[in-house]
Amino acid sequence: MLPIMIAVVALLLVSQFFLYKNKPNAPAAGKPPEPATSAPATTPEAAVSPTESASAPGAAPVKTAAAESETVVENELYRIVFTNRGAQAKSWVLKKYKDEKGQPLDLVSHESATFGLPLSLFAYDEAVRNKINTALYLGSASGPLAAPGELTFEFSDGAISVHKTLRFDKSYVVWIESAVTINGKPIQAYPWWPAGFGDQGTGPSFAAARIDYYAGDKVERLAAKKVSGGNTLRGPLQWAGPQDQYFAAIFLPDLPAQAAMVTFRNSIQVPKDPAKPDPNNLQKVEVLGAAVGDADGTTRERIFVGPKALDVLDAVHCKTLNGESGGPDLTHVVDFGFFGLIARPLFLWLLWTHDHIAANWGVSIIILTVIINLALLPLRITSMKSALKMQKLQPQMKAIQEKYKKYPMRDPKRADMNAEISALYKEHGANPAGGCLPLVIQMPFLFAFYSMLGIAIELRQAPFLWLHDLSSPDKLFILPVLIVISTLFVQKMTPNAGMDPAQQRMMTIMMPLMLGFFSWSLASGLSLYWVVGNIIAIGQQYVMNRTGLGKEMRAEMEKRARKAAK
Repeated sequence: MLPIMIAVVALLLVSQFFLYKNKPNAPAAGKPPEPATSAPATTPEAAVSPTESASAPGAAPVKTAAAESETVVENELYRIVFTNRGAQAKSWVLKKYKDEKGQPLDLVSHESATFGLPLSLFAYDEAVRNKINTALYLGSASGPLAAPGELTFEFSDGAISVHKTLRFDKSYVVWIESAVTINGKPIQAYPWWPAGFGDQGTGPSFAAARIDYYAGDKVERLAAKKVSGGNTLRGPLQWAGPQDQYFAAIFLPDLPAQAAMVTFRNSIQVPKDPAKPDPNNLQKVEVLGAAVGDADGTTRERIFVGPKALDVLDAVHCKTLNGESGGPDLTHVVDFGFFGLIARPLFLWLLWTHDHIAANWGVSIIILTVIINLALLPLRITSMKSALKMQKLQPQMKAIQEKYKKYPMRDPKRADMNAEISALYKEHGANPAGGCLPLVIQMPFLFAFYSMLGIAIELRQAPFLWLHDLSSPDKLFILPVLIVISTLFVQKMTPNAGMDPAQQRMMTIMMPLMLGFFSWSLASGLSLYWVVGNIIAIGQQYVMNRTGLGKEMRAEMEKRARKAAK
C-alpha cells in the first residue's frame, strides 16, 4: 500500500510543475495582479491630481480628487456655483431677481445650509449619506462653464461609487442623472433640495413655504404643519418639490410611476427684524425640503429652479408615463386659493393690462379697479332702490309684527307672520337682501385680489409712486389712513333708510376704523385697489344723491330721524 501512496504523491508534484510552467502571464507568488493600464489622462481631472486605483481585487477603481474645486455654470437666467465636495450647488443666483438689499437673489439659503446643499444626494443610511455628500468628486470641468453644457461628477472609494451628470440649457431647468452603488449594487439615493430658499427672511415668508406634488390628476399641497421629516411618498409623481411664496425647486421625474419623494422639516432661529438683526431677538421658523428620485435605482429627472411666474411655468412640461413630452405643465404650482376661479383670470387680465396698456403695475391695478367699479354701478343703483322700498314698507311691516307680538317665538302662528311679510315684499317687489348685493358681489373680487397679490411674483418689488413693493405693506402707512378716511366718506354719503339712526352713526365710525386696522398689514397693491374703489364710490354716490332717487331716500331718512327724536 505504501509504494502506491508514494507514487500518487510523486505524480501530483510532477503535474503541478508542468501546469504552472505552461500557464500564461502567471504572477509571482505573493504578488497581486497588476491593474490594466490606460492612456494618459487628458481630461480636466488631471488638473486636480485625482487618485484612481483599485483598493482590492474585484473592487471598483478609487476615484477621488486631491483638492476642492468649483465649477461655475452660467446662462442669461442663472449663475450656479458647484463644488466638487459632495458634487453639490453652493450658490444658485437668479440674475433677473433681487434680494432685499438689491443684490442678485441667491436661492441657496445660507441660514439653513447646515441641513445640506442643493443637488446633494439623500440616502437612507446616514453614514452613506454623509460619505457621498462630503467626498471630493472628480469633475469633468472646473472654472466657468457656459450653458448649454454638461457637467459630470464621479466618486468611488472602492465600495461606494457615485455618478452624477448634470445638463444645462437656456431655461431654468437642469437635467439630472445620478446613481449610487455599494459593491456594485444600486441603492436608493435621491437628488435633494434640503431646506428653504434664499429669499426667505421674515416670519411670513417662512410660513408661506410648502411642499407640493402632482399625483395622478390632483395637486396636493403640504404646509409645514403637514410635513413629516423623513417621510417617504411613493409615486406616481408627475412633479414634486418645495416652494415658497415666489420661488420653487420642482423635480420632474422621467418615470413618474417609479418616483418617490422624501420630505424634510427642520427648525432654525432667525432675527425677527432682518433689517436690524439682533441675536437676542430671534424667532423659530420652519424650513422645508424634499428629495425626489427613482425608487428602483438610477434617477433620471429634471429640476426646475426659478420663479413661480405663469409664463415661465407654462413652458415647462412634464413627461407622460412612457417618457414622452405632453404631460401636465407646472402652472398649477401657482396656487390662487379658494377664489382661484376669479383670481386666475383677474391676474391674467392684470397681466394683459400691464403688457398692453400701462407698463406700471400700480397704474394697471387702478385701471382694473375703475372698470370693476363701473361694472358694479348698476348694482349700486339697484341697492338704493331696494333700500328705499324697504323703508316705505316699514309701517306695514310693523303693523304685521304688532299683530303677532302676543305669540311666543316657537308658536306656529309666527310662521304666519313670516308668510304675510314675504307676501308684502312680493307685492311691492322689495328684496330685503337687495341692499347688501353690491357688497356680496364685491367681496369675491376683494378676496381674489388678496389671493392674486399674495402670490404674483410679477408684483414682487414692483414700485408705484412712494411704494417700493406692491406685494408688501405700505411702510409709510399712507394707504391705510386713506382707507379709513375714504370709507368714512362713503359711509356718511350713502343713505341707508332701513337702518336705525343710532346704529348708522355707530357703523359710520366703527367700519372705517376696523377696515383701517385690517389694511395695516395688507399688500399695498390690495390697499391701492381698496382706496381707488372708495374714491370711485364717493364720486358715484355724490352723483346719485342728486338724482330723484337719492333725494327721495334723503327725505325718508330725515323723516325717520324726526320721528325718532320725538
